[in-house]
Amino acid sequence: MGKLIKEDGETGRLHIDTPLMGESLVSKALLKTTEANEYFRMHPDVNVLKIGGQSIMDRGGQALFPILEALIKAKDAYKILLMTGGGTRARHVYNIGVDLGMPTGVLSKLGDKVSWQNAEMLSVLLAKHGGVKIGHGDNLEQLTMFCRLGYIPITYGIPPYGFFEHPAEHGSIPPHRTDSGAFLLAENIGARSLIFLKDERGLFEKDPKKVPEAERDQLEYYSRISARELLELDLDDLIIERPILKLLQRAKCLKEFQIIDAIRHPEHIEAALKGEHVGTIITKD
Repeated sequence: MGKLIKEDGETGRLHIDTPLMGESLVSKALLKTTEANEYFRMHPDVNVLKIGGQSIMDRGGQALFPILEALIKAKDAYKILLMTGGGTRARHVYNIGVDLGMPTGVLSKLGDKVSWQNAEMLSVLLAKHGGVKIGHGDNLEQLTMFCRLGYIPITYGIPPYGFFEHPAEHGSIPPHRTDSGAFLLAENIGARSLIFLKDERGLFEKDPKKVPEAERDQLEYYSRISARELLELDLDDLIIERPILKLLQRAKCLKEFQIIDAIRHPEHIEAALKGEHVGTIITKD
């Protein structure tokens, strides 16, 4: 804690004496001293649900409407924040941008527009049930208030890095897309849970859609796995964005998240909100 100290009697100025004064903020030893015993959680009762763009939104009403019915049913018992993915249209604009040689930060700005469109569509579909689209600004502090008033707040998943997006480890596609945005927001508001709504029951060693149907039953399925174990496996493909695994290892509030199949089993949404294990759980430790 800093403390106020008075300068000489001539000026009477007050100065703040703080242990961080004069530090460069890069010393590992210093940074370790800033660890809190317990982190404040702004919205500890809010559950962040990320709706896949390609896996759900792009499939239209046949896939989306049963999921919306499950969310409407659950909203009175659970505080919910919906976050939207980009999907096929984002991939299309990424493809054009890559062909034009656009840098990663520009691609990030292009992709966020599609996630925003999906949030807009959800807010329209859920309007009569309290669906309200919010941005990444001041409204995020009001999530609990929205939920208590019967609203379903909806926002887009792309984190607002824009031109400040991190360089990609491979290629130029922005590494922090809508899955990462959902994780970062859930972590920083101290959310109760983070649930990814996908079209598979969780994590497999390979993408089941890219494997012949006759071989799918032989794929290894991971019901529960730690971020460290998953990083060590170094799988070529994942059902969630890879940066999340390192973020989870450094998380202060989130200890795990779950990936569920909301297409075939929309009832799993309420089960996951209850804390039941119905998909793949990826843990911090």
